[in-house]
Amino acid sequence: MSPRPRKVTDQQLFAAAHAVMSKVGPGELTLAAIATEAGVTAAVLVQRFGSKRALLLALSEEAAQRANEFFAALGKRHASPLAALYAYADCVSGMATSPVALVRNLSYLQIDLTDPDFRRHLVKQARATRTALERLVAAAAEAGELIRNLQPAQLARTVEATLSGSVLTWAFYQKGTAAQWIRADLEAVLAPYLQKRCT
Repeated sequence: MSPRPRKVTDQQLFAAAHAVMSKVGPGELTLAAIATEAGVTAAVLVQRFGSKRALLLALSEEAAQRANEFFAALGKRHASPLAALYAYADCVSGMATSPVALVRNLSYLQIDLTDPDFRRHLVKQARATRTALERLVAAAAEAGELIRNLQPAQLARTVEATLSGSVLTWAFYQKGTAAQWIRADLEAVLAPYLQKRCT
């Protein structure tokens, strides 16, 4: 006898968790709230994951595993590697739709940084992201959008550091939107590497 099919997939539960996490910090996050968002009972989450921590760990692992898929999707949506790079910057700005939202996201990041189990997934995701950024930079140079005599690994590291820092500095100054602030910083970093066009 085959097992009964799950009415709600893990992906749907992860989406529900993300939705609730976008509204509350770790201290206020509950399985009951996630269950309500997903349209199931908290018992379903306990049966599937065992605890809130286990659910968040599964969510963290899933994010790390899907990093390459995320960048592949960006590449499909943007024929230009440079455009895909800017699109990634726009995604980063989603952490800071408001100063309050940024603080909330940083509170989850604190868990990722201090709990060894979460940090393992964070590092895996960060490495995949750095590699993907390096590929985008190299592809942009190959496409003639950036100069060819650059070092993709170093520029990718600089882009990564710029985007991470830009999110925080936007919160300090709060001029314009986070997306506008971060894009301006990325443009400044890339400006010396842009391929000059003859007019």
